[in-house]
Amino acid sequence: MKRIRLALINVLIVLMVSACMAIDSEPTPVIANGQQAGAWSVAPKSTPLPLRFDLPTFVPEPISNWRPPLYPVPWAISPYDHFYFTRPMSADNVNWPLSYYRYGSIFFDNIVHTGVDIPNDRGTPILAAGPGTVVWAGWGFFTEAPLNRDDPYGQVVAIKHDFGYRGQQLYTVYAHMEAVNATLGQWVKTGDVIGYVGSTGISTGPHLHFEVRLGENTFYHTFNPELWMAPPQGWGVLIGLIMDEEGQTLNRYPVEIRPEPEGKPVRTIKTYGHGATNPDPYYKENIVLSDLPAGIYKINLEYDDKREQFWVEIFPGQVTYFSYHGEEGFSHGPVATPRLDFLPSQSIDSGP
Repeated sequence: MKRIRLALINVLIVLMVSACMAIDSEPTPVIANGQQAGAWSVAPKSTPLPLRFDLPTFVPEPISNWRPPLYPVPWAISPYDHFYFTRPMSADNVNWPLSYYRYGSIFFDNIVHTGVDIPNDRGTPILAAGPGTVVWAGWGFFTEAPLNRDDPYGQVVAIKHDFGYRGQQLYTVYAHMEAVNATLGQWVKTGDVIGYVGSTGISTGPHLHFEVRLGENTFYHTFNPELWMAPPQGWGVLIGLIMDEEGQTLNRYPVEIRPEPEGKPVRTIKTYGHGATNPDPYYKENIVLSDLPAGIYKINLEYDDKREQFWVEIFPGQVTYFSYHGEEGFSHGPVATPRLDFLPSQSIDSGP
């Protein structure tokens, strides 16, 4: 009996050891960026995870065979409009800029806002706004120090696009990501998921900071993204230039946009034109309001203690331009076509 008991005990020990070895050697599921899939996955005890500087606190679920719904890019009615980019958020998510912190706004110790902020839930997919090559992916974008977790932009993807404007290169920047889903040198197409909404860097909550850069990929070459993103179908963009009678732009000047008939939301925005902001090469604007449903709008502002007002019409997929020249009042219509000023104003007489 003792021999039988000892044999049974030995068999049990062998089975237990085999089971433990099988559990400890089972591979841990991973996703594309090398992180563990699932919150409860455990790495094998014999192969601990290495320390990584880009380890996100949020691990997204793998996405397969999913294509985000995007707004179609409309034809540019004017030869100077450039709705080249789709929204960096899908059409079934919040994809419009914060109304109170637009391009050129001042916040965080007088730092000029060089893009637009699109609020969304942490982990919402961020999409490439156009095709191009990833030229930055990770930390340290502003300070150009890849291991700098104190960089104000947080985790960033920057794309050098396959197209430009007026012979100059175009870039887009996607900041404050919780996790990056792109690699340096990767070619991406419109709508590819390149990261996930977060609040890294200097941020007050989960959102995407989106920039458009023209000419050079630097902080001082940004342009208003609301002039470059395709508007929703049936909606348009309002552009204005607010000046005094001497032609000097009025910066940080409040302007009220009131839809007609009354009863719909009224928007008040401020002009920009200082610091790191740049006006459009053609419109030379200092105020932009996108995502306006087609219709009639009244523009109100105060100048020299007088209340001025003007009416404009917004058309689907188009830009509506107006200007204000102090005591001269409002004007409406297209910007004058640029001319080559160095050409002679009179023809040269070639003979008698």
